[in-house]
Amino acid sequence: MSELQLLWDMGLVITAATILAYATKLIRQPHILAYILAGIIIGPLGLKLITNSEVIRTLSELGIAFLLFIVGLELDLRRLRDIGLAATTIAIVKSLLLFGLTIIFLSSFNIVGLDTIGLLYVGTALSFISTMIVVKLLSDKDELDTLHGRIILGILLMEDLIAILSLSVLSTIGDISFSSIGLSMINGLGLFSIAIVISRFVVPTLFRLVSDSHELMFLTALTIFFVFTKLSELVGFPVAIGAFIAGVSIATFPYNLEIVGKVRSLRDFFAIIFFVSLGMEITVGSVNGILLTALALTALVVLIKPVIIMSLTSLFGYRRRVSFLTGISLIQISEFSLIILSQGLIAGHISNEMFSIIALTATISFTLTAYAIKFNSGIYQSLSRYLVMFDKLSGKKGEELEDIPKHLKNHVVVCGCHRMGYNIIKKLQRMGKQYIVIEYNPERTKTLLKEGVPCTYGDLLDVDVLNKLCLDKADVIVSTVVNDDDSMLLIEQAKKVNPKSFVIVTTDTVPKALELYRLGADYVIVPKILSGIYASDVIEEYVKKPDRLKALRDKHIVDLERIQQEETLGKYEMSLLLHIEDKKHGEEYRK
Repeated sequence: MSELQLLWDMGLVITAATILAYATKLIRQPHILAYILAGIIIGPLGLKLITNSEVIRTLSELGIAFLLFIVGLELDLRRLRDIGLAATTIAIVKSLLLFGLTIIFLSSFNIVGLDTIGLLYVGTALSFISTMIVVKLLSDKDELDTLHGRIILGILLMEDLIAILSLSVLSTIGDISFSSIGLSMINGLGLFSIAIVISRFVVPTLFRLVSDSHELMFLTALTIFFVFTKLSELVGFPVAIGAFIAGVSIATFPYNLEIVGKVRSLRDFFAIIFFVSLGMEITVGSVNGILLTALALTALVVLIKPVIIMSLTSLFGYRRRVSFLTGISLIQISEFSLIILSQGLIAGHISNEMFSIIALTATISFTLTAYAIKFNSGIYQSLSRYLVMFDKLSGKKGEELEDIPKHLKNHVVVCGCHRMGYNIIKKLQRMGKQYIVIEYNPERTKTLLKEGVPCTYGDLLDVDVLNKLCLDKADVIVSTVVNDDDSMLLIEQAKKVNPKSFVIVTTDTVPKALELYRLGADYVIVPKILSGIYASDVIEEYVKKPDRLKALRDKHIVDLERIQQEETLGKYEMSLLLHIEDKKHGEEYRK
């Protein structure tokens, strides 16, 4: 194959992806669907514009290698200490259960004549979740910092490590013996050890020398990438493992975010190539021969996997909403699945037909995930009343997280008590105002209860929980949760039972704020806007009275020291609460 032909094939891949991406944008569909369809159309199953399996495999492996390099680059292993027992246990138990169920399912129906080794490959492949897909979609919805987002990230971090270990073991499974598996694990640990040593002793020096040159930093990162991919190949591992470890070796570096920013465009480019090549991997002459099997495996993954995750999440005390949003976000198989099966295909343990089945399964599950995450809140509201069983699984853990004062009247309801919300209750305590907090993070709720804060564990979309808060007798209802679905429901419920209540909600953009005002909010907090207003006030004060700058500076230092001690956001956003007792002032603030 000539270099020029490869160039034309790459151009064809990008052109087809671009055209279909425009089409999906017009009909407001996920771009992932466009990329996969582009691969199907230009590949062996469609117009046969690219039929060379070598080209397809090269594009796929290149795309996967760069994608896993960036996954490793954004994976700080120190974060594993903070994700808690829940995420770790869920990742391990879910993988084992799904592996076992897949083996039973495939064995029962003797699908595509898989032997024992083939069953191990496919069972392992279907057990994992796509870090790349989920992180991208949650990031697009600004849900990475939500409670379910943090749980999901914890699960994904553990699964990435489990998948890498599984891939290293499966790469030598053709000669099943304790010695071969032991050698594989030794090689894997050796690569990780080299990465740790380089990360601690070599990388800091290298990047310190080139820190004044963005170009050299970028080239140094790519050099580490290629060094580890070659080391991975030398010990008999797929290059993707080396790419992932290369990313991990740089992940804890102080300039990590800057490197990620430089490499992000490469990630997007190779993500497109990965999805297009995924569509081209479906090489069977007729989809009819594999469609039924692919749909059966998709049903197994899409229906069983979220139920397992929701059940395990509930057992750790999380209520139905958090459990549901966590489970519905993880209904796909992983990019690691295709890497694992690619190795099986090369080793002769997996047939082309089986690979096409899994590729089609991945295509369907990726597409369904895009819709599931995009409409997760709406789906939850539709199914909420059928999910009560998951609240029961949490047992008394949820019921114990509650301390609601009797005879609530003329009180303040605070929804969400992290940072901003914590500062609100401190202000309310100084004002001597009665209040109640609703918080949907059980660990945060436990902390508040220990501090003697009257609160309950629950979420804003649970009408039963809202009824406990006596909204009909509340003076002020304030939500610090940046979720428009939550805010809209809160406004609707509050104004229905108590039209005179003063409702404050929070959002992150001006258009959303205006929409919430139209829906009846009395005030909408937009943190970024308020920060800008505060900065402009400081400048105006300085222009009018330059000698006041030192006094402002000293006062700000005092405020920051207090904020640091209380672990809160700031004082300016909360100054609205000074006007709570005076509705007239509140109305002026709103205008």
